[in-house]
Amino acid sequence: MPTLTLIFAINIHTQMKFYLPPQIPRLAIAFGIFISLFLVLRYFLVPATFGEYGHYRGASLNDNAQFGIHYAGQEACFKCHQEIEDKKSQDVHVDIHCESCHGPGEKHVISSKVADVYRPAGSREFCGKCHALYPGRLKSTIAQVDLTKHNIGKNCIECHNPHQPWEMKK
Repeated sequence: MPTLTLIFAINIHTQMKFYLPPQIPRLAIAFGIFISLFLVLRYFLVPATFGEYGHYRGASLNDNAQFGIHYAGQEACFKCHQEIEDKKSQDVHVDIHCESCHGPGEKHVISSKVADVYRPAGSREFCGKCHALYPGRLKSTIAQVDLTKHNIGKNCIECHNPHQPWEMKK
């Protein structure tokens, strides 16, 4: 039995060798460099106010507030364009404000120049932004037209008055 004890004792005290492939330390170093570089870049590139109001830059509110508002409002339009107000008041576009189609009108209100207001061409693409057939839009809310089949080759304003679309031109 003494032999067994000796063999057992020798086996306990022998060291097991752990083999580490040479690419593992290199990958660990590269990964450490990458993480360090990322953290340094993040420190310098992420604004100080990022995260104040959720996943946003807090100072953006102040930045955006510096831009002036250039909309005149529908009331300003109707001071000079009473006939358009009369037409719109009887139509489905009654709740759509002038500047939804014509863009910001403050410059036009101040100068009264026609060139200072956007005049949409009444093209199929322009009117189609709201009226093209779109499955996600309720048909009961806004009239939709399949532009691939409806009066192909014509612009919308050739038949419709944009301020009173149900009034057909002759």
